[in-house]
Amino acid sequence: MQKLAAWKDAPDRKPLILWGARQVGKTWLLKEFGKSYFENVLYVSFYNNHKDADVFEQDYDTERILRTLALQHHITIEAQKTLIVFDEVQAAPKVLESLKYFCEECPEYAVVAAGSLLGVSIHEGVSFPVGKVNELRLYPMCLEEFLRAMGEAGLADLLAAGDAAAPLLSDLRESYVPLLRDYFFVGGMPAAVKKFAETRDYDAVRSIQNEIVGQYEGDFGKHVEAAMLPRIRMTWNSLPMQLAKENRKFFFGQVKKGSRMKDFEIAIQWLCDAGLIYKVCKVTKPAVPLKSYVSFTEFKLYMNDIGLLGALSELDKESVISGNDVFVEFKGALTEQYVLQELTAATGYTLYYYSGGKSTYETDFLVQKGKNVIPIEVKAEENLKSKSLRAYCDKFRPASAIRTSMSGYREQEWMTNVPLWAISCL
Repeated sequence: MQKLAAWKDAPDRKPLILWGARQVGKTWLLKEFGKSYFENVLYVSFYNNHKDADVFEQDYDTERILRTLALQHHITIEAQKTLIVFDEVQAAPKVLESLKYFCEECPEYAVVAAGSLLGVSIHEGVSFPVGKVNELRLYPMCLEEFLRAMGEAGLADLLAAGDAAAPLLSDLRESYVPLLRDYFFVGGMPAAVKKFAETRDYDAVRSIQNEIVGQYEGDFGKHVEAAMLPRIRMTWNSLPMQLAKENRKFFFGQVKKGSRMKDFEIAIQWLCDAGLIYKVCKVTKPAVPLKSYVSFTEFKLYMNDIGLLGALSELDKESVISGNDVFVEFKGALTEQYVLQELTAATGYTLYYYSGGKSTYETDFLVQKGKNVIPIEVKAEENLKSKSLRAYCDKFRPASAIRTSMSGYREQEWMTNVPLWAISCL
């Protein structure tokens, strides 16, 4: 909301595209933004809406388009006073293309476009208005937002304060850990968080998560060619199995016996473009710029939300909430999933990973900060043995190294331990 408000007042504002997977709250956010910051809102969803989509088929005359939409929706559109929201634009490609003309011909109008499968649509021949739009991405709710939803504004404010609150973040471990475990189960999909905030009912939350997973899987059938559909389903359903392995590396042979990368690379890209999974690539050398050393054949795949990962994996609530040892390997997978979500949403870093020769050690994540490459080791509990991180640091001598665990904040000579609940402070 703060970023949307800044966009509204920016002197060089362009039409905005709001990216995000299905059910992360794009529609609610834009309607609430319009209600809070504008006098009125023109909201147009193009899902099964041919009448409004046809307005864009004739030409890109923005004056005609706005006049026609105003009449069809019985609204007065005024520059600077009306927020214009085009939703589900993946169903109407001409609407996305029209943003170029809104930028060039009438920049005084506040126009936002959103859609849950925009990334897929662009690969299907839709012309993207390069250089003519601003962009924002909406993620599932992070831990700080989850804490606010649970009525824990004080704990959330400490996270927002960052480094300045480091000692308190450690002292309040007993307050954060139970809520963090709840977040591991509930995740950040707004409908699931809302239900949990109202009821504290884990079973009701899981029902909502299963519905969202079902909607995602329903999209496969609606938007994927028949020949590709089985591979997307197999890739999707293999995610829990792939993450349960100790090194999390994606093995094509575990999706289908004898399969190779070329058999599934399009399926993986489709899931990435749809915003349903994250792809974390291995680098062959931990050096700047990391992107120059990416291996396109070795990577790890994570889901877009930790709660949905638990639902797809059919994890029972006792195992997640109590943090017991029933699912030792998957506990690590959930924790890595959480760290990836927090860092992606809060910092904007692109995450990579690195492993030594013959996989003698592996860093869970690498990030590039300026001219430095920072290794990050993820621990699910308070086990603070860091053999892999130590081996990495001994070899590459990074300027700083991070271990994140259920233990409190501590500075050591060669690395810093950051509590899991405070990882977004990085």
